[in-house]
Amino acid sequence: MTDLTGQVALVTGAARGQGRAHALALAAAGADVVVVDVCHDLELAPYPLSRPADLAETAEAVEALDRRVVTVEADVRSQADLDGAVQQALAEFGRLDVLVANAGIWALGALWELTENQWNDMIDVNLSGAWRSIKAVAPTMIAQGSGSIVVTSSVNGLEPGAGMGHYVAAKHGVIGLVRNAAIELGPHNVRCNAVCPGIVDTKMNDWPGSYDFIAGGTGGMPEDRERNAYHWSVLAGRGLLDPASISPAVVFLASDAARDITGVALPVDGGHGVLPGHNPSPVRP
Repeated sequence: MTDLTGQVALVTGAARGQGRAHALALAAAGADVVVVDVCHDLELAPYPLSRPADLAETAEAVEALDRRVVTVEADVRSQADLDGAVQQALAEFGRLDVLVANAGIWALGALWELTENQWNDMIDVNLSGAWRSIKAVAPTMIAQGSGSIVVTSSVNGLEPGAGMGHYVAAKHGVIGLVRNAAIELGPHNVRCNAVCPGIVDTKMNDWPGSYDFIAGGTGGMPEDRERNAYHWSVLAGRGLLDPASISPAVVFLASDAARDITGVALPVDGGHGVLPGHNPSPVRP
């Protein structure tokens, strides 16, 4: 029931990381794929973003699975860009069955120290970008009378995280957006769900500021990121999650195996959500 043969999927943030893994998993399930990414740096993101060569590499990997692929350089902050990506999908394939709204960024900063631009840019990419993506595909899916939308939220869509309030707010908002889209699109037989990954091994958290954040002070190293990740899972041997470990949930939600599932936020986090947690640095009198 997870066979997607004959279907077409559009994936944002597909040049690398989770987006690439999802595009390949959808292709392996039989879908033709439209892969979308911004392919240049954004001021807010404190790490390099993808490049056109990364998007081309994703496309080559899809073609190696004997599926058709269209590449589109587009910014989820632009409705015109996303509408254009949908039009390219329809021009090439004549239909659009699946949206994986995966594009996102991560940055750090205390709430009271964030600038308005930092706050607004995070919301614009991670939350409004998901809304624009849904808006772009909805008319086509409504006209078809079918479709599945999967949006990437985060475990931080379900819980707070000190030092990332703008990210947490955006990812909480994604879940609200998904639930509302499920209500509004359900009468048209269009489903909308979210996945909530734990900490995944991508460029998003592989940079010096992230090492310091994870280490709890300056001088953090890549080893701190890798070692501390094991504390965030209840399952044995789970540290940083492989992007491909999130993809089966995406394919499931996209497919007829989940035909009666809509409006859910599905954690894929190694059991992180059931951990009781602790305060690693209590304030003492």
